[in-house]
Order: sequence, then C-alpha cells, then structure tokens
Amino acid sequence: MAHHFDAKNAPFDRLTAEEVDAVREALDIVYFRPNETIFGRGKAPDSLFIVIKGLVEERDGDDLVALRGPGDAFDSRALVQGGGSNAFIAREETLCNLLPRDVTLKLINQNPRFASFFYLDIARKLGAATREEEAARFAPLLAARVRDLFLHPAVFMDAKDTIADAGARMKAANCHALLVREGAETGIVTRTDLLNAAVLDRRSIESPIGSLARRPIISVAPDDLVSTALLRMTKHNKQRVAVTENSEFVGLLEDIDLLSFLAGNSQLVAGRIDRSSSVAELARAARTIDTQIRTLRRQGVRVDIVCEIVSDLNRHLHAKLFSLVAPKSIRESGCLIVMGSEGRGEQTFRTDQDNGLILAASVPPADLETFRTDMFDALEQCGFPPCPGEVMVRNPVWSKTLADFRDDFSRWLALSNETGAMNIAIFYDAMATAGEADLLRTAKQTLIDLMHGERVYLARFARAIDAFPTPIGFFNNLVTSKAEGDALDLKKGGIFPIVHGVRALALENGLHETGTAARIARLGELGAFEHQFARELTEALHYLMTLRLDAQIAEAAPTSLVKPGELSTMERDLLRDAFHVVKRLREMLRRHFNLAMF
Repeated sequence: MAHHFDAKNAPFDRLTAEEVDAVREALDIVYFRPNETIFGRGKAPDSLFIVIKGLVEERDGDDLVALRGPGDAFDSRALVQGGGSNAFIAREETLCNLLPRDVTLKLINQNPRFASFFYLDIARKLGAATREEEAARFAPLLAARVRDLFLHPAVFMDAKDTIADAGARMKAANCHALLVREGAETGIVTRTDLLNAAVLDRRSIESPIGSLARRPIISVAPDDLVSTALLRMTKHNKQRVAVTENSEFVGLLEDIDLLSFLAGNSQLVAGRIDRSSSVAELARAARTIDTQIRTLRRQGVRVDIVCEIVSDLNRHLHAKLFSLVAPKSIRESGCLIVMGSEGRGEQTFRTDQDNGLILAASVPPADLETFRTDMFDALEQCGFPPCPGEVMVRNPVWSKTLADFRDDFSRWLALSNETGAMNIAIFYDAMATAGEADLLRTAKQTLIDLMHGERVYLARFARAIDAFPTPIGFFNNLVTSKAEGDALDLKKGGIFPIVHGVRALALENGLHETGTAARIARLGELGAFEHQFARELTEALHYLMTLRLDAQIAEAAPTSLVKPGELSTMERDLLRDAFHVVKRLREMLRRHFNLAMF
C-alpha cells in the first residue's frame, strides 16, 4: 500500500480517480541507505520510483545530472526501454514508493496525458503544460470556437442595388451589415455607411451601394478559436468579421456577440480609443487596458496573444495621441515609434514611456518643442510614467531627423561601449505606431548595413547575455535570493538572455522582424537555430512570460519575481526546463561569438 503518496503531484494529477485507486493499491515502499545504488547504468528497473523522503542523485558516469527529491518520479524511460543511460544513487537515507512496471506501462498505454509527461520534448512539454493548465481553469473559453458563438446570417446584395434597397433588406433581415457582390469581388457595407452616405454626404437613396462597399473583408474560419476572432477585430479595428468556410461566406460575427461571451472586450477598448476626441477621453480608455489583461488571462488566453492584443491597443493609443497633439508639420513628415518590449510586441502591464520620433526633414523648432512636451504630458496622463533612462520623445536624443539618427548610428558603433550597444538594442526593437513608417524601415536598414560584418562589435553586443546568471544551481536546484524573499527574477535569469541573445543573432543576420518569437522563427528558417531548438526556445520564452504575467496579476505590480516555493511541483519542473533551454542558448552564443575572448 502507498505511504505518503500524493496524487496531486505530476504526473499522477493526470490520472482518473479509478487510475489513482489502482496506483494506491499497487504501490509498495522501499528504504535505501546513503550512497546505496538504487539501480545502475544500463540496468532495467522493475518499478517506477517516487521519492517520499531523502535525495537521489542521477549520474551520467561521474557527472551529476540532477537531484530527485520528495514527489519526484524516476525512471520511466529505463522502465520502458529495458535499461537507462544513467545511474540513480541515494545521497542520504531515502524512502521511495514503488509502482510495479506492469502497472506503470498499463497507465502509459491507456492514458496519453500521463505518458506525455515522460516523453514529450521540452518544447512540447512546456507548451502542453501551459495549455493543460489553461484548459483546466478556463475550459469553456478555450473549447469555444467561432462556430459556437451566435453568427448573423450572410446577407448578399448586388453592387447595383440602391441605398434604399439595402436599408430595407437590413430591416427585413434584422442585421447591421450586408455583403456586396461586384463581379468576382465581395465587399461589406454597414448601416453606418448607409446613414453617412444619405445624411452626411447627401447622396440620393437611389444611388447604388457598390461605391460604399469596403474591401478587403477581414475573416475567420468556423473552427478558429474565439481569441483569434478577438485578435483580428482588435488588430484591424473592426466591429465585425466575416466567417468563411471553403471560401464561402457563412455568417458575420459582431463585437456585441463576442462581448456577451467574454467578460470584457479589447476590441471595444480600441473603439473607445479611436472615438476619443481629447487626451482626457483617451486617458479614461487607457485605464481599461489593464482590466483587459486580467480578463484575458483569467479566461485562459495564451500569453503571446495577450501581449499582441495589449500591444495593438497601446499602438492604437499612441496613434490617436499623435493625431491629437502633433502639429501639422510633424504629422506630415514624422514617424512616431515605440521601443523596448512595446516595440517587440511583448508588453503586458504598462511600465514606462519608451518612444521616439523620426523626422524626414527639419520642422519649425517651435513645433518640435511643443510636440515633445505635449506628447510626453499626454502619455503620462494616460498612465505611462517617465522612462528613467530618458528614452522618450521628450528627449532630443530620441526625437530628430532621419539624417541625425544615421549619424548617431555611426557614432554608437564607433564608441564600442555599453551606452552605444544599449542604444542600438533599443532602436533595433522599434516599431512604428503613427506617421510615415517608411522612415523607420529606412533607418533600420541603415543600422543593419552598418552592423554587417562587424563581428567584433556584435560579440561585444552579445556578451550582455551574461549580465545575470541563470538561476539554476549545480544540483539542478532553483537558486533564489533571500534579499528578494526567496524569489528569483524571471526577467534577468531567463527572459532577458533569450530576448537579447536572439536580438544579437537577428542583427547579425539583418532581420527586420521585431518580436522575439518572430525572430526565432526566422533564424530557424535561416539555419541559425536547429528546428527543434527554435521550438524549445519559443516555448521557454512564453512559459517564463506566463509566469511573470501571473505574478504581475497577483501582485498588481510590474514585477518579474516569482517564488518557486509557491509553485506546484510541475511548475517548478517546467521552470527548470525553461532555464536549461536558456543555458543552452547562452552556451551556443558564447561559442558562436567567441565570447571567451572578451
């Protein structure tokens, strides 16, 4: 019978109630003396071992691979394959539960979720764990597909039909939008379009509706997740999306119907931002973005989608502010940019201002000075505090002409110091939010061209990956800081090394992608990463970002600290897996850039 067996520990938490009862009946207990070999390298164990008390060393020859403590299970691979590559030795007095081989194999064969814990690679394991945790907490949302929501019928009209005909058809069908066919093309016309045409533009109601139809139509598929529809509405600022299947229109999904399903709706926030006519109104809309973050996470939306939605909302906000406060000279010849995590599309809760302005040519000094002040004040009013490093449009260093930025790039490269490298990293992550986006594309290409072939500088640039240690100890333990209340810093220990290491490789390869996941994918395509490692790196980044977001929600503050003692056994195991991926990235970059020379 089982002694001190906790079915809540992974992977036994994946078993059914009947399977847990079978495990309890089959378990036995065994004692090992200090330094006693539990089973040797290449040996076939008769049972799966679950540590009750003590510590077990997993050794590859003389090398310590890992320590197994209470709640840990080993070694399913040796159990299945009839022999393992590593030995297991009791470091101290140890008690283990034993689950017979035949019972373990039966559970593996009949329960895929139980089996997957042992055999999935790190990337799939991290991704599957996140999905399962979300599914358990938020099954109604994650199981929902677009087809599960209320869809308005797809009502068609011809481009030659009149405004009066369209209004009558909308009333008869009780709908707010019609699909308009004109030859092989299909557009969409809304009730608002008809009203504006008849009332504001004073068009005759006998005018054809073809010229009112808008294209292209944003669409989703019936099997797409609800979060996909939400993301499309937010990104394109639409109140509805078409639903298509096999290239045929099957209905329209309205934002009000999404609202009835979700506790909140980021698309409606985007609408509030775009309808705002003053900074005060924008500030009120901005305050709802943090609420959307909590709502989306509570409902189980993946962290990468949360980041994308939040980034889109913040870019809507910046674009609207630009249109409200920028003088005409700057609106016509300027490009507003955001940088840092905002530029990479990896921002969650708002931190500080991290923005700049690129001008095609000089503008009246009074206009530029006014804009620097007004934009800073407006963003502060909307909840963006000043950047401690003054990386803001208020600072002349970050708001000037394209020619001036080009001169700066050369100077930053020539300086070969931390300030220059930091400025290059900041600018390389920039994303245009308003104005002439071509200015940013041109500036980035200049920076990329200047960096081409600069192997020594790129090595100095990349060595920042070692600014903070990976919080994994010699015995595979998670290293915490007593000064931080036995917590570890997810950003310093994991997120930053991934972001900056990938940024260094992206810059070396002349990539224009800004998001870290997009850069990883592109580097994988170019052969800089093996396909498997690219997947693992992306999943590790998203898992670390998920833990950080959950910590921020719990603390109601932009923290990156997490206490391993408050995580479940599985969460701690996955955190170790993620940090091991970070360590492999660091080792690869040290070899690639020959960082031992610096």
